Amino acid sequence: MEILKQQGLAPYVHFLLLDVADPLSISAFASSFQAKFGATLDILVNNAGVSYNEVEENSNSVEHAESVMKTNFYGPKLLIEALFPLFRCSSSVTRVVNVSSRLGSLNKIRNAEIKKVLEREELSEVEIEGVVEMFLGDVRNGTWERRGWPSYWTDYAVSKLALNAYSRVLAKRYSFEGSGLSVNCFCPGFTQTSMTKGKGTHTADHAAAVAATLALLPPHLLPTGKFFSLRNTTTFINVASKL
Repeated sequence: MEILKQQGLAPYVHFLLLDVADPLSISAFASSFQAKFGATLDILVNNAGVSYNEVEENSNSVEHAESVMKTNFYGPKLLIEALFPLFRCSSSVTRVVNVSSRLGSLNKIRNAEIKKVLEREELSEVEIEGVVEMFLGDVRNGTWERRGWPSYWTDYAVSKLALNAYSRVLAKRYSFEGSGLSVNCFCPGFTQTSMTKGKGTHTADHAAAVAATLALLPPHLLPTGKFFSLRNTTTFINVASKL
């Protein structure tokens, strides 16, 4: 806040309490935003995320799978749904950027049946949630290791897999041509954050600058249903089959 004050931006910054892992907090946040600003939301960046696995160790605990799903998948999904009536769809195009990961690529799934569901052209939210609940059920039953889920950072990868799929569904449903809404995903790569305990190939500031560039693209250059990273940008289908 002090840095913002020094830059003369403090009057334009407002803080509202939000816990994306808590549906009640999401509802309260949406109500507070509406009361304070009305239907004026132009850009939503879903950046909250958790992982309980170590970066440099071959650890793959799913002990906190429920928490990971609540924060990384259900949180952004519920927040988008709660704020959707407040999006100001206009010629500037309202933007949703979901910070995701290449670990959520479809080629990380080794179970052919699950992969087939997520590859469906007419994929639905119900099917995505069904995959997530299937994973959590396998975790509770102790069968997740042999069921063909991603083999590295498993719960985190499944949460991002679900987020990518949900973003694709939204982008198709609300193609911004006519609706004024663009939905894309962004993978910041191996970034120096608390999640990586400060390790990474680039700083959080650098990754944030790229995300901001994506969020602020002029309408005529703004795509929808795309997966961006610090290296490339392709359609969800290409990312799912090639990454």
